[in-house]
Amino acid sequence: MELSTTTLVLFILLAACGIAQSLVVPISKYGGVPNSDITQALTNAWREACASPTASKIVIPRGNFRMRAVDLKGPCKAPIELYVDGTIIAPMNPRGVGDEWQWVKVQYVDYFTLSGNGVFDGQGGIAWQQNDCGTNLNCARTPMNFGFNFMKHAVVRTITSKDSKNFNVNVLGCQNFTFDGFKVIAPGNSLNTDGIHLGRSNGVRILNTDIKAGDDCISIGDGSVNTYIYNVKCGPGHGISVGSLGKYTTEAPVDGLILKKVTLTNTDNGLRIKTWPSAPGTSPISNLFYEDVTMINVRNPIIIDQEYCPWNQCNKRNPSKIRIRNVSFKNIRGTSLTREGVNLICSSALPCQQVSLRDIDLKFNGAPAVAVCRNVRPTVAGRALPLVAAN
Repeated sequence: MELSTTTLVLFILLAACGIAQSLVVPISKYGGVPNSDITQALTNAWREACASPTASKIVIPRGNFRMRAVDLKGPCKAPIELYVDGTIIAPMNPRGVGDEWQWVKVQYVDYFTLSGNGVFDGQGGIAWQQNDCGTNLNCARTPMNFGFNFMKHAVVRTITSKDSKNFNVNVLGCQNFTFDGFKVIAPGNSLNTDGIHLGRSNGVRILNTDIKAGDDCISIGDGSVNTYIYNVKCGPGHGISVGSLGKYTTEAPVDGLILKKVTLTNTDNGLRIKTWPSAPGTSPISNLFYEDVTMINVRNPIIIDQEYCPWNQCNKRNPSKIRIRNVSFKNIRGTSLTREGVNLICSSALPCQQVSLRDIDLKFNGAPAVAVCRNVRPTVAGRALPLVAAN
């Protein structure tokens, strides 16, 4: 009996799938059991999975697991997934991970997935109490929960980062990196606990994510290109920021941000762009689009601050050297805790260009908030706030 071409192709595909079945590596294979330290077990499981010529999956089941710093390093031979249902607990002592500044470091891996319903608990309480970076320029650096470095085609899905000692997540030098259903949990008074910080990365997507932090929910650093933020909840925290930028001559431009369907609640800032005065950096910020944002009791809902100088650690004698251009705010609504619902303070040396405000409806104590502008002439359309010249 002759086989049809379609049948023959189907047999070949089924055979190929049978040969290329995923490798599953339970953490228990290397002694990783609940209520134990799984640092070495995860390291060993990663080594096996990363060497697999077919797709692999490491499984950490429900339960509590202690873990010191790990460095999950590629390149790997095939796609690799770390599936976590348990709670992974960091040492409480800020020095408990040695000199590492990223507790869970994943780097030089392509086609990586971190998924499950797991929680990574950084136990940051002591670190926050000892944090004196507001007054000490040489303060001790404490570890962040996650560092994702130099990766392509990665997904972090439905994982929770809790009580990091520093930033929750740092994304550096990555391409096509997606957070979906990600959660960050930290109290509003936990210093420097940015939710997700981006740098030198192209095509980062942050979707369906809920961030409660003591600093920026999302901070977009230099070299961030084609960033997409959709359906994100932020608060408490310091809002969603581009910058701060301009402090260093080595910074790369920020180009391309689309932010839509975001809610900020009880945050110290809303949508913020910040650059340093009296600083040497000149890389521009351009093509930022904010749309469909709800503010609930937010200080400074819309702010461009080109005189950013936290804790008076700089001077404002010289204007920022960074050009900001093509920035759009559309359909931004809600309540402001400051009379100035829109505060656009641009550089006197390089005034902002092509800034537009469309359908801005922000209330302060039940009355319309106002828009304050300096060194910028925004285009205004639709519902608008009264414009007030800055001092």
